[in-house]
Amino acid sequence: MYRAFWLVLALSVMFACTGTPPSPRNLPAPILSTSVGPGDVFEISVVGEKDLPKDYKVNADGTLDFPYLQRVAVIGLEPQQVGDLLKQKLVEAKILTDPQINVLVKTYASKKVSVIGQVNKPGSVPWTDGIKLVDVIVQSGGFTSIADSKHVILTRQTAKDKSITVAISVDAITDGDQPDIPLQAGDTIKIEARVF
Repeated sequence: MYRAFWLVLALSVMFACTGTPPSPRNLPAPILSTSVGPGDVFEISVVGEKDLPKDYKVNADGTLDFPYLQRVAVIGLEPQQVGDLLKQKLVEAKILTDPQINVLVKTYASKKVSVIGQVNKPGSVPWTDGIKLVDVIVQSGGFTSIADSKHVILTRQTAKDKSITVAISVDAITDGDQPDIPLQAGDTIKIEARVF
């Protein structure tokens, strides 16, 4: 019992001295949302139709301009659902009888991660499936010279009106002492200045 007490005390002192927060155990896993929205960029290929353009962008009103079809509403659909809808519309319009359509989202411009504070390029970074905390900081130009990289604040929405905020040591991640943090669309990362 005394041994356990001293171990806990030693760990507490170690974290207090290093100022490195432990890995955030109370941070829920990111919610994967791949539904499409305005500004998202696709690569759409119709098997056997080489003359059709491949790159498409969702309009501000949530529609997609596709050859031979009027504007098609795609907002809120998953990529596979976009392909199924285009196939249905092409068959209904008697343009193709059984088209095979592949949809690949290149950029989720409608989904972003916000980065504020002590990075060289604060603002928004487009969210992509699998993006992690260090990726976003790199895309934001990296830390400024006065950034507190041991206490990066991540706020994540967990429900409609609820969020959770945790402190993360990016130094611990880059040193290999804890795993990188996968992000979800809508996360906010705040980097404060070190206290001198």
